Amino acid sequence: MNNYLEKVLAEVKEKNYNEPEFIQAVDEVLTTLEPVVNRHPEYERIALLERMVEPERLITFRVPYVNDKGQTIVHRGYRVQFSSLIGPYKGGLRFHESVNQSIMKFLGFEQIFKNALTGLPIGGGKGGSDFDPKGKSDDEIMRFCQSFMTELQRHIGQDIDVPAGDIGVGEREIGFLFGQYKRIRDAYEGGVLTGKGLSYGGSLARKEATGYGLIYFMREMLDANANQSLSGKTVTISGAGNVAIYACEKAQNYGANVVAMSDSKGCIYDKNGIDLELIKQIKEVERGRISDYLKKHPDAQYIERQSEDSPIWDIKTDIALPCATQNELNLNSAKKLVENGVIAVGEGANMPCTKEATEYLLEKGVLVAPAKAANAGGVATSAIEMSQNSMRYYLTFDEVDAKLNNIMVNIFKSCQAAAEQYGLGNNYVAGANIAAFRKLAKAMRAQGIV
Repeated sequence: MNNYLEKVLAEVKEKNYNEPEFIQAVDEVLTTLEPVVNRHPEYERIALLERMVEPERLITFRVPYVNDKGQTIVHRGYRVQFSSLIGPYKGGLRFHESVNQSIMKFLGFEQIFKNALTGLPIGGGKGGSDFDPKGKSDDEIMRFCQSFMTELQRHIGQDIDVPAGDIGVGEREIGFLFGQYKRIRDAYEGGVLTGKGLSYGGSLARKEATGYGLIYFMREMLDANANQSLSGKTVTISGAGNVAIYACEKAQNYGANVVAMSDSKGCIYDKNGIDLELIKQIKEVERGRISDYLKKHPDAQYIERQSEDSPIWDIKTDIALPCATQNELNLNSAKKLVENGVIAVGEGANMPCTKEATEYLLEKGVLVAPAKAANAGGVATSAIEMSQNSMRYYLTFDEVDAKLNNIMVNIFKSCQAAAEQYGLGNNYVAGANIAAFRKLAKAMRAQGIV
């Protein structure tokens, strides 16, 4: 590896030794940038990489709330404002017990590159809390969200930092957060949060956007490689949340046979094709477990999770779409997928494949759609929601979907062009990193040492 890249990576590992997810995210990017950095020795003189891997601002705060039993519970909140190079900080809020500083920084770092690929004027940030909404009443969630926003509101604004949803933060949570922000600020700033309900400034197609965008990217990638398509392909999708559900919907629209979905407890396998309306009822309405699928489809199979390796990756498939969480697809699972003949993997979640898994898949000739490109549809549509709020105007579902489709096509073309320019073939992982990095580096050089 280039000496400058090695030096920066070593410094990141030393300074952030207790943050494995963040180190992994930086490592995965820097190790693909050598062809670009070799052509620009001036980057080292202006410490371009050192500045790019350091957040502009890292905010942590206490979040107390009172549960339904009258007990006071204290959680920790975060907002990582990583980069405002090309626009206001933009990125989701995650409420999950696993949230810590390392995960927030890794997500924020990924967000910089993802947002750059969209071609829209949005910077990168991320936030959240180690609060888990599962099993909590609506009143408990409301009280927590109000406490969280009481602190967060000091640091955000529609021209400063625009949070959205992520794991554990859906339309319900965004509503509570927005209500508290509006109450404290005594102003209606519709563009300060995205993922809002349609009744108060949200955008049509926002809920579907990440999953749809993933499939649009997969469509382009498959077509560019031997004119393949989704039609007739067997697909497995990990997760049963927003991304997974709408990736399934769009894949089925294109004629794919989605046979498996999962949650943290296990996966459902239905060789006849997933009944998506039932999955929506279980997960979006009842907030139940995916095993409940068997109540209506006893002929399907439920496979309980026994280890850190999800059983969904043991199922024979043409296309695997990890849409749950980071590092859910490891080297062992990648080997099983390859043994079973997988041709493509599309990352719907943020960094769902370990670095070893990604390298193995690429080595074996599997097409890999990297998260920072393939799941950018959500944040792209959030930016479209911001635009609608600024214009005091609503676009139709079809208008938003058409814009999303065009953005995903352009993202794929950017990844493809960068990979081809540097002789990397169909390595779209490196292509995505290089395409985003070049835009960010140009902006960084233009704005001086700040």
